[in-house]
Amino acid sequence: MEPYLAAAVQMTSTPDLSHNLTQAEALIQQAVERGAALVTLPENFSFLGTEREKLIQVKRIAAATEEFLVKTAQQFGITLLGGGFPVPAPGGKVYNVAALIGPHGEELGRYRKIHLFDVDLPDGITYRESDSVLPGDTIHLVRTEKLGALGLSVCYDLRFPEVYRALALQGADVLLIPSAFTAYTGKDHWRVLLRARAIENTCYVLAPAQVGTHYSRRHTYGHALVIDPWGNVLADAGDMPGIAIAQIDPKRLAQVRQQLPVLQHQRIEGSPIPPVKE
Repeated sequence: MEPYLAAAVQMTSTPDLSHNLTQAEALIQQAVERGAALVTLPENFSFLGTEREKLIQVKRIAAATEEFLVKTAQQFGITLLGGGFPVPAPGGKVYNVAALIGPHGEELGRYRKIHLFDVDLPDGITYRESDSVLPGDTIHLVRTEKLGALGLSVCYDLRFPEVYRALALQGADVLLIPSAFTAYTGKDHWRVLLRARAIENTCYVLAPAQVGTHYSRRHTYGHALVIDPWGNVLADAGDMPGIAIAQIDPKRLAQVRQQLPVLQHQRIEGSPIPPVKE
């Protein structure tokens, strides 16, 4: 593993699949022009509409998204994370999938979101992700020679620290947390939780994000971040579409882990953790 630049993309996705993919490609190109070798896209990057629309169009969304990820990774010669998109699942539902594609278009890893967002927020908005999505049951770690070990997750997983501790104990160097965090929760919890996951696991964190108004009352917080293993925010995309880009430095990773060897000191096992797939 050598030092490299990694980018967390920030988008305002809508129910318009074609528009979203065009927006994603433009932001990926910006990241590549700035030297990024790893580019990460947020949850729902290719489609962010109602659950009903998603279920009706899922086959089209999945096919177009996967074709886009392979083609774009090959075109720019990068490793590309499609942070979360629907793929058909049994029973008329979908999986919320994060797919990691290598620079030759090869699939390096595929993770199905484990924790589903079923929440009644104080602002009066209700989310029931489980109405349309089936949960996954396996944590996924992708080991690469050039980029290190990359731990996959999606959005609401962020609130379950055992996921990231399991990935870290398996050797994760960088935690990928693509999200569409609500504006209501994001203002208080987003940065705090991401910094905590970085600090407690002495890992880099890449958190691409959705921002703004997508449809009806769906509003997301933004602030895609790159965070180092000490918890320092290295880059912040703010509250508009754009990119957060920063260096992933293995020497910094080793330095922090030498100063705070918390992963070697863990003695108490937490709640049951799904198996890690590699």
